[in-house]
Amino acid sequence: MRDTLPLLEEIYFPAVRRGKLETLQVNVGYRCNQSCFHCHVNAGPNRTEEMTGDVADLVLEFLRRKQISTLDITGGAPELNPYFRRLAKSARKLGAKVMDRCNLTILEQPAQEDLAEFLASERIEVIASLPCYLHDNVERQRGKGVFEGSIRGLKQLNALGYGRDPRLVLNLVYNPQGPSLPPPQAALEADYKRVLQEQYDIVFNKLYVLANMPIQRFGSSLVSKGEFENYLDLLQDAHLDANLDGVMCRSLISVDWRGYVYDCDFNQMLDLPTARGARERVHLADLLDDNIEGNAIRVAGHCYGCTAGQGSSCGGALKEAAEWTR
Repeated sequence: MRDTLPLLEEIYFPAVRRGKLETLQVNVGYRCNQSCFHCHVNAGPNRTEEMTGDVADLVLEFLRRKQISTLDITGGAPELNPYFRRLAKSARKLGAKVMDRCNLTILEQPAQEDLAEFLASERIEVIASLPCYLHDNVERQRGKGVFEGSIRGLKQLNALGYGRDPRLVLNLVYNPQGPSLPPPQAALEADYKRVLQEQYDIVFNKLYVLANMPIQRFGSSLVSKGEFENYLDLLQDAHLDANLDGVMCRSLISVDWRGYVYDCDFNQMLDLPTARGARERVHLADLLDDNIEGNAIRVAGHCYGCTAGQGSSCGGALKEAAEWTR
C-alpha cells in the first residue's frame, strides 16, 4: 500500500488552533467484520490492534476529570472490543453523550445478537455507515451481502425506537463512490429518507455526508491510478476559509487504541500525533492536568477534505448548499 503522507506534507494548509474541547473520539481497535474500499482506518477482519481495559479506564478518568460532554467511539467495528460496553455504559453514568460509529452488519455477528438492545437501553446515539441507498452501489463499495445486512440492521434499530423516539438518535453516513465531492447534504438526506421509507419502511434522523480522505486504501488507490494530484486539486479548488471555524479538530481530540493522542482521526491514521513541545508522542495520561485550548493543530494536504465545498466533519457538512455552491 502506498503511503500518501510524504505527498500530503508538501501541501500547504492554513494554520488552525484549538477551541474548547467538547468531544473525545476514541478508536478502540482496527478489527472489523468488513473491509471497505473507502475506509480511512484500513480496518478489516485480520487487524489485531485492540484497546485494553487499562486504557479504557484512562479514557473514563479523562472524561470525568475534564467533564467532556461527548464520547465518540469508533473502530474498526468498535463493538468487537471486549471493553466497548463497559466503556459506553460507564461514560453514560458520567453524564456524557455516547456515540457509536456502527457499520450495521455487526448487529448480526456472533455474540452481538443483543447489541441493538444494549445500545437502546443506554440511549447511545448510533452513527451508521450506509454509503448509498442503492443496493449495487453499497455492494460495490463494501462487499456482497452488506446492503441486505445493513437494511436488516436498520429495521432492528427502528423496531427498538431508533429514528422514532427522540431519545434514540439514528444518523446515517454517506461517502462518495470515488474521487469527487459529496453532493449537498440536505438534498441527499431527503432522497435517502424518501427511498428508505418507501422501499423498506426505514426512518432515521440525519444524514452526514463525508468527503473521502486521500489516505490509507483510498489514497493508495488514487496514487496507483494516477488520480492523486487531480483529487487534491479538486479539494483545494473547493476550499473555503469560512469552513476553518467549524472543523472537528478545533473541539475534538482523537485517541488511538494505545492511548496516544492525535488532533483528529485522520491524523491518527497518518501517524501524525498531536504536538506538545519537543515530545514526539503525547499520551492521554499526559493531558489529564493540561489545558490544550489554543494549541496549534497539525495540518497537511488531507485537511482540505474537511474544508472543501460544504465542508466535512464527523457531524457531516459544515455549510448549507446555498452557502457554498458556486
